[in-house]
Order: sequence, then C-alpha cells, then structure tokens
Amino acid sequence: MSVVCLESLTFGLGHLVRAADALGERLVLLTRDPAYYAYELDRSPAGAVDVVETDTFDVERVADALHRVPDLRGLISSTDTWTLVGADLTARFGLPGLDAAVLRLTRDKAAVRNRLHDAGLTRGRAVEPTDTGTEAGTGLRELLLKEVGLPAILKDTAGTGSQNVWLVRDETELDTALAEAAGRDLKGRLFAEPYFSGPVYSAETLTWAGGTRLLGVSSRLMSPEPHFREEITAFPVAFPEARRASLERWLGQVLAAIGYTDRFAHVEFVLTADGPEVVEINPRIGGALVGEGLCRALGVNVYEAMIEAALGRRPGLMDADLPGGPAVAFVLGYPAAPGVFTGVAGLDRLADMPGSPAWYPVKQPGDRIEHLDDSRGYAGIVYAEAETAELATHRAVAAANAVRVRTEPFPVPGPAGREASGG
Repeated sequence: MSVVCLESLTFGLGHLVRAADALGERLVLLTRDPAYYAYELDRSPAGAVDVVETDTFDVERVADALHRVPDLRGLISSTDTWTLVGADLTARFGLPGLDAAVLRLTRDKAAVRNRLHDAGLTRGRAVEPTDTGTEAGTGLRELLLKEVGLPAILKDTAGTGSQNVWLVRDETELDTALAEAAGRDLKGRLFAEPYFSGPVYSAETLTWAGGTRLLGVSSRLMSPEPHFREEITAFPVAFPEARRASLERWLGQVLAAIGYTDRFAHVEFVLTADGPEVVEINPRIGGALVGEGLCRALGVNVYEAMIEAALGRRPGLMDADLPGGPAVAFVLGYPAAPGVFTGVAGLDRLADMPGSPAWYPVKQPGDRIEHLDDSRGYAGIVYAEAETAELATHRAVAAANAVRVRTEPFPVPGPAGREASGG
C-alpha cells in the first residue's frame, strides 16, 4: 500500500517517512531533483522511502509514474508550486482529496480576498484591471487610488515566499512598483489590496469535515518596510485563552468561506487594531521549520495527520490530547551581500549555547544567492527551543548572531563569454 508525495517542502520529509511507516504505508517521493532533499534523505534509514526521479512539471510523466506505483492509495502535494498539479492528478486517479476548484481558489489571492469580503470577513476588496492590453498598468493605478487608497499592497495573485510583493505608501512608490512589476515574470496576475498594519502571524490549522482545530499560532517577525522578508518565527504564541478561542472560531469561518473542508492550512494574518485580517491562505502545512516546530512543541508527529488525510480518513490529530513539548523558534540565515554561497562560519559555537541550537542547511556551496529582499535569499535556518516561544526566540536570535552566512562576488565574465581568471 503506497502513498505518493509529489515533491515536498524543504524540511519535514523525514517525519513524513516515519508517519507512513507507523500507519503501515509505503511512501514514494516523486521529484525532479533528489539532491534537493539531501538533508532529509541522508538522515532517513536506507530504503525507507522510494525515490522516483521524473519531470514533475510534466503532468503526463507524473501520471505515468503514478500508474506504476503499486497499490496507490493517496497523493500528497504540500507545496505551492505543485498544488494544482496534485489536485488535478488526485481527481484523475479518483484518490481522496479536496475539490480541485477549492485548491485553485486558494492559489488566487485576489479571488480569496473578494470571497472573504463577500462573507464579511475582511474590510477590503482586491482590485485588478479588467483590460489586458498595454493600458492594464494604468488601469490598476487608477483603481488602486480610487478604490483602495494608500498605503496599499501590490502583489502576484499566485506568488509565494514573499516574492513580487510591493508596499506602496505614496504615488511615487506606486509608479515605481508598477514599473518593476511590468518587468517581472509573475506566476499569476498583478492586483492591489489594502495594507493592514500590525504584527503578522501564521495560524497552523487542521480541518476535517468542515471542523477546524487551531494547532497553534506562529509569530512572523519581518524585515522593516517596505520589504516583507521573513526573518524570525516562533511557535506557539501564548495568546490569552479567550483570544485563542476567538481566533479559532474566526479561522473556521475563514476556511469555510472558501470551501476548505479538509487537511492542514497555513493561514497568514495581521492582527490589526480592529481585529485579524487575512494575508493569504496556504492549503498546506507551514514551510521552513514550521512542521518541525509543530512536531516538537505539540509532542506528536503531525505528519501522521497528513498521511491519514491523504487516505481519506479522519486524522487522529483532530481529537488527540497533545502531550506538548518545548516551544521553538528559528531565524532565517541571510548573507550580508548577494553572491556565490561559500559556507557558514560560527557553527562550532552553537554547541556551547542554550536551547540546543542547530543549523538546517538550505543552500549548498556554489549556489548563487541573488535576491535578499525575500525568502529566496536565505542559506539555512538556525533553530532553538525553550520553555516559551519568547525565550526560544531570544535563544535562536543569540545563536543566529554567532553565525555568518558567507558569499563571494559573482564571477565576472571574461572576453567572448569566458569567465575571468579565478572565476
């Protein structure tokens, strides 16, 4: 009996392998590049997961690979990039899964905003031009100023990792953002929405048969405006019980409004002076080390719920009494300057620091780091734990301050396209 994972988040595959084994299932990983999961695969027992290399951007090749999986019982697609491919193949093979239309809705941030507005769950609508010609940018500018006002957010309807997001606080910034967006390769469409001021959080939820359980809330400390680079996360945030219960009810309403009836969700929201406002809804478990943090802080392997949901049965996590564990925090490690990643200094110091700090690598030496304004730029993650999320944050930041992500300048091309000496 097999469950297929169509690609995966950078971390969490080891927990998923153990979850499948505990439930008597064989895990099969379909991937374009097994090296992307080297950290997780190197730490899994030999033969614990079947790795099938195929072009996962080619839907028909993925379908062929699925046909060859013995006793296929479920399909997991936990990344933004492959969400819709997974949804289509789940329907094609008659496997348990959410309605593909719901997943398509979650990948359209403008449509989600307007659905929530219609349900009375957000104060602002999304706006986008109705024309698609050369005047589309001008149309969006006029709509934004008229219907949204400043400050506002411009972003990609299908963006991920804080990429292609612009905060515009005046008309000069608006014009600059529109010009930059015109030169970007967007995954969806450019639209505008209100900017909601306040601290950013991520709710980690599990939903089944329309009922939602709030597993906890992660803090999301960001870079200064105007960028939205993710830098520090801690879990679980210690909300007063009344506020936590209120958030759980609100999240249930938000997910119900978009027809989200089953599985994990990672809901980013701003806690404004007038209450919570959704930033985006991701139909998956959180990225980076959020899944790791859930497992440690709750004291259970939450990935068993992912396997159970893929098999079409109610996850035990919906009703479980959670034993709990340490609170966790992690800091994304960015270099001081773009360039070729050469390594990390200071890792030897972590052993003497509190909180059992550890380095989780994302980049390999030789990788190019070109973008430092969003999450494409971090080379790894410093993790630490403590009795509370606040204390874990202090420990993670202290450990991260001892670590330096190193880069060297990009090689300069020599004559006739050759690299310069020493490149």
